Amino acid sequence: MSVFDWLEGVPLPSGAAPYDVVEVRFKNNRKGYVRRPQSMTVHVGDVVVMDLHPGHDVGVVSLTGELVKSQLKLRKIKDDHELKRIDRKATNDDIALWHKARQREDETVRDARQIIRRLGISMKLSDVEYQGDNARATFYYTAEQRVDFRDLVRELASTFHVRIDMRQIGARQEAARIGGIGVCGRELCCTSWLKDFRSVSTGAARYQQLSLNPGKLAGQCGKLKCCLNFELDQYVEAVTEFPSPNAKIRTPKGKAVVFKMDIFQRLVYFLQLGEPGSSPIAMNVEDAKELIAASEKGDVVGSLASYEIEEEVDEVDSTFGNVVGQESLTRFDEAKRKRRRNKRKPKGKSGGQSSGQFGAKKPAGNAQGKAQGSKDDDGKKPSRNRNRNRNRNRRRGQGGGGEGQQAQDTSA
Repeated sequence: MSVFDWLEGVPLPSGAAPYDVVEVRFKNNRKGYVRRPQSMTVHVGDVVVMDLHPGHDVGVVSLTGELVKSQLKLRKIKDDHELKRIDRKATNDDIALWHKARQREDETVRDARQIIRRLGISMKLSDVEYQGDNARATFYYTAEQRVDFRDLVRELASTFHVRIDMRQIGARQEAARIGGIGVCGRELCCTSWLKDFRSVSTGAARYQQLSLNPGKLAGQCGKLKCCLNFELDQYVEAVTEFPSPNAKIRTPKGKAVVFKMDIFQRLVYFLQLGEPGSSPIAMNVEDAKELIAASEKGDVVGSLASYEIEEEVDEVDSTFGNVVGQESLTRFDEAKRKRRRNKRKPKGKSGGQSSGQFGAKKPAGNAQGKAQGSKDDDGKKPSRNRNRNRNRNRRRGQGGGGEGQQAQDTSA
């Protein structure tokens, strides 16, 4: 939630006094705006003490100067007498007491959750924040219904010996306080920069043609993701150039309906009804509008295949892919298959050569030796064992040569 001070180092106009309201950061994403005394000069990073009547709190200055005015306007905070004032800059004793209070928070959360479970109160404790003077604690919780926590407050006060302040927050505020990493791999928007929470509806997902899967559309807070609203205006503007999702085209085979729309490539996909297993046909937006207008007049389109457009596949340069590490995950599998093929080829060649060589020892039995060397007595191919094939072919080549010699003697 830090704000970049782009006015830092820019001198003020002559006669202008620095703005006397500064931004102070407390735990997590909680910030406050306090007024500094005219005689005090503070800078970003200074630890200051604020008088709260009763007690005091400690925070770190996060923004000064003219940009604080825009932050007040953004958060709808009035610059009036209700703003708290800075009492002094924190001393070593104030900082030590502040750190001691912060160290109690994790243990307080665990013990308070046990007390809530024992009392049977339907609420979820999210976070605990101690005041800088270690005299007051704020308990942040979420609940679906109204909670009567009077007994809980009395027991918490007697257990931790501090003043108790119960504050109910929503699911989005809870995620913002706890923080985390989203499915995009980045820090949650509500934790890093998003300040206002606007309502998100399923219509945003429909405009962007996303599947209405609650598991994918919901964030860590259990609500619809806030990022569904980021590009919604551009999608709403782009959809106005496309035909209605209920549009139909008349064809000799029946009606073709809109299957989906690709806003980036400006394509409309039509699906032919009455043909199970048929693939959608993609065409330009202009062609789709013309065919729909003709169908509304009662005309029948001859064939949608003549308007079909092949989708363009973006080809990634292999050199660029190697540089940024975007190679295929199966790039080593192809090399393995090639090596296996190269190993199998010598085996087949050696088997054929051995049968031919061994069958050629005696000219009379060459052909018969090859025929017998290629198959076993049962008509099956020989096994892949190289030594076994070699010995078998050698014996059969010798036997074939003897039979051929006997046939020559008989004919003579």
